[in-house]
Amino acid sequence: MQVIDSYVPITQAKAKLLDMVRQLQGTNDTIAITKNGVPEVVLLSMKKFNGLLETIDVLSDPAMMEQIQASSQDVKTGNLIDLDEAF
Repeated sequence: MQVIDSYVPITQAKAKLLDMVRQLQGTNDTIAITKNGVPEVVLLSMKKFNGLLETIDVLSDPAMMEQIQASSQDVKTGNLIDLDEAF
Protein backbone atom coordinates (compact mmCIF):
# COMPACT_ATOMS: atom_id res chain seq x y z
CA MET A 1 0.00 0.00 0.00
CA GLN A 2 1.30 3.42 -0.94
CA VAL A 3 1.70 5.88 1.90
CA ILE A 4 1.25 9.61 1.72
CA ASP A 5 4.65 11.30 1.81
CA SER A 6 3.44 14.54 3.37
CA TYR A 7 0.33 16.35 4.54
CA VAL A 8 -0.25 20.03 3.88
CA PRO A 9 -3.15 22.13 5.21
CA ILE A 10 -5.14 23.74 2.42
CA THR A 11 -4.24 27.21 3.71
CA GLN A 12 -0.54 26.43 3.22
CA ALA A 13 -1.17 24.61 -0.06
CA LYS A 14 -2.52 27.81 -1.59
CA ALA A 15 0.78 29.56 -0.90
CA LYS A 16 3.03 26.56 -1.65
CA LEU A 17 1.41 25.18 -4.81
CA LEU A 18 4.34 25.95 -7.12
CA ASP A 19 6.82 24.49 -4.61
CA MET A 20 4.71 21.34 -4.25
CA VAL A 21 4.51 20.90 -8.03
CA ARG A 22 8.28 21.23 -8.28
CA GLN A 23 8.72 18.75 -5.42
CA LEU A 24 6.54 16.14 -7.16
CA GLN A 25 7.87 16.46 -10.72
CA GLY A 26 9.12 13.11 -11.94
CA THR A 27 8.68 11.37 -8.58
CA ASN A 28 6.34 8.76 -7.18
CA ASP A 29 5.61 10.90 -4.12
CA THR A 30 2.17 12.00 -3.02
CA ILE A 31 1.03 14.98 -0.99
CA ALA A 32 -2.31 14.98 0.80
CA ILE A 33 -3.99 18.33 1.17
CA THR A 34 -6.01 18.55 4.35
CA LYS A 35 -9.06 20.57 5.33
CA ASN A 36 -9.63 20.92 9.06
CA GLY A 37 -6.96 18.26 9.61
CA VAL A 38 -8.67 15.68 7.39
CA PRO A 39 -7.09 14.60 4.07
CA GLU A 40 -9.41 15.72 1.27
CA VAL A 41 -7.37 15.49 -1.94
CA VAL A 42 -4.07 14.06 -3.13
CA LEU A 43 -1.55 15.81 -5.36
CA LEU A 44 0.71 13.55 -7.43
CA SER A 45 3.01 13.76 -10.42
CA MET A 46 1.95 12.84 -13.95
CA LYS A 47 4.45 9.96 -13.74
CA LYS A 48 2.59 8.55 -10.73
CA PHE A 49 -0.83 9.24 -12.26
CA ASN A 50 0.07 7.51 -15.52
CA GLY A 51 1.42 4.54 -13.56
CA LEU A 52 -1.88 4.25 -11.70
CA LEU A 53 -3.84 4.36 -14.96
CA GLU A 54 -1.60 1.70 -16.48
CA THR A 55 -2.09 -0.52 -13.43
CA ILE A 56 -5.86 -0.13 -13.69
CA ASP A 57 -5.71 -1.06 -17.39
CA VAL A 58 -3.74 -4.24 -16.63
CA LEU A 59 -5.97 -5.25 -13.72
CA SER A 60 -9.12 -4.72 -15.80
CA ASP A 61 -7.86 -6.86 -18.72
CA PRO A 62 -8.89 -10.49 -18.03
CA ALA A 63 -6.51 -11.92 -20.65
CA MET A 64 -3.57 -9.98 -19.25
CA MET A 65 -4.37 -11.06 -15.69
CA GLU A 66 -4.63 -14.69 -16.82
CA GLN A 67 -1.22 -14.41 -18.47
CA ILE A 68 0.30 -12.85 -15.34
CA GLN A 69 -1.17 -15.59 -13.14
CA ALA A 70 0.15 -18.29 -15.48
CA SER A 71 3.60 -16.70 -15.44
CA SER A 72 3.51 -16.51 -11.66
CA GLN A 73 2.65 -20.20 -11.48
CA ASP A 74 5.53 -21.00 -13.86
CA VAL A 75 7.93 -19.18 -11.55
CA LYS A 76 6.60 -21.03 -8.50
CA THR A 77 6.99 -24.43 -10.18
CA GLY A 78 10.35 -23.61 -11.75
CA ASN A 79 8.98 -23.95 -15.26
CA LEU A 80 11.49 -21.47 -16.70
CA ILE A 81 13.85 -21.28 -19.64
CA ASP A 82 17.35 -19.85 -19.78
CA LEU A 83 17.67 -16.32 -21.16
CA ASP A 84 19.90 -17.56 -23.98
CA GLU A 85 17.22 -20.08 -24.99
CA ALA A 86 14.61 -17.34 -25.13
CA PHE A 87 16.64 -15.42 -27.70
